Amino acid sequence: MALTDEQRRKLDRAQQILRYDFTNEHFLLSAITHPSAIEGRAVKYSYERLEFLGDSILGAIVATEAFERFHDLDEGGLTRIKVALVAGSTLADIAGELGFADIIVFGSSEAGTGKRGLHSALENVYEAVVGALFLDGGISAAREFVSRTVLPLMSQDLALEPENPKSALQEKLQEDGITPTYKLVETQGPPHDRTFVAQVFAGSQGLALGTGRTKKEAESQAAKSTLARLGEFFGLGLDGDARAEKAEAAAKAKAEKAEAAARAKAAKAEEKARRKNERERAKQQRKAGQ
Repeated sequence: MALTDEQRRKLDRAQQILRYDFTNEHFLLSAITHPSAIEGRAVKYSYERLEFLGDSILGAIVATEAFERFHDLDEGGLTRIKVALVAGSTLADIAGELGFADIIVFGSSEAGTGKRGLHSALENVYEAVVGALFLDGGISAAREFVSRTVLPLMSQDLALEPENPKSALQEKLQEDGITPTYKLVETQGPPHDRTFVAQVFAGSQGLALGTGRTKKEAESQAAKSTLARLGEFFGLGLDGDARAEKAEAAAKAKAEKAEAAARAKAAKAEEKARRKNERERAKQQRKAGQ
């Protein structure tokens, strides 16, 4: 199959970014081709099947590295590290920084929408590229790319992140009597490649946004972002010291409010008494004049 000028240009750029020359470029072409560009041809011509393969290979590489690096972590800690690194938002951010937005082959229908599904496409193409590298160069080629792009983000701190950010956020906020709610604020992309945007709310106060390929993932990412920014939203990190400071400030504000109310009440009573005295004097003066 003859390549278009766009396909040739994007294939060359992709191989520069990946630092790998493909023996079979059709693996890479499929990995960087958005479903909107295949115009009814077989699914193998877009990234959808390679995405499935790459997701499994990426997970295995990350899990193996975490297992070998952190000998003191239990299954839960290792799982949290893996989940954080293979999350859609993480992969989309990495792909964006690598310049993947410039190598994706979109169809005319998607190009006309301004590529609203770009965030989802970046994640999908990253996984598909891992699959393409595996098919063309074996596990070593896939591992080299993942080691250069994802594994530098690995740290034991990720083991402390909650597996369920929504539950963790609810637990944190309910300590202050707040129950978080979630609202779908935007849906991006065509029906076959949706990206959802959700926002966390504390009452009527909007907190962080999150994106994902499902509503559930978008809400989870919004909760995760809110957890990381609690101090920004509420002026405290919800730890013991901050909670004490908050309580002290609230008590002080309450005392000041009560004192101000008492002063206002006393002033009002004084003014009422003054007016009553003036009325009495005026009444007495009228009687004396008669």
